[in-house]
Amino acid sequence: MTMQRWDPFADFRRADDILNRFFSGAARGVAPSAERWDFPMDVLQDGDDLIVRASLPGVSPDEIGVTIEDGLLTIEGASASESERREGGGEYLLRERRSGRFHRVLRLPGSVDADKASPVCENGVLTITLPKREAKKARRLEIKTG
Repeated sequence: MTMQRWDPFADFRRADDILNRFFSGAARGVAPSAERWDFPMDVLQDGDDLIVRASLPGVSPDEIGVTIEDGLLTIEGASASESERREGGGEYLLRERRSGRFHRVLRLPGSVDADKASPVCENGVLTITLPKREAKKARRLEIKTG
């Protein structure tokens, strides 16, 4: 009998997968389009900021849409597809770069201030900084004696 290591983030990944399938139509029995793709995303906490990084190599910032509504961060857009054949009639022997539509949704904690979100796209990485609300920040209390 092998023991599986407990992963506290497994439920978050499972919920993210369910949301992504729902918004792509797979949950409604619609086969996902071959033109639609997911992208890797990292979420980390840096001090009082929540940082979301999405790898979108080859995607122009003009082709990316970022919205926050009802506590959901949505990153979506499209990357231009190249023609299947190159000039001169050559065909791809291996093609791993993706093109077409992409879409990811992430539920944000209530402690972030969505109005102060700051997205920056540099070298194919979209970084969204979401600061914590002032009222939600931890503050140190002074202990009085007597």
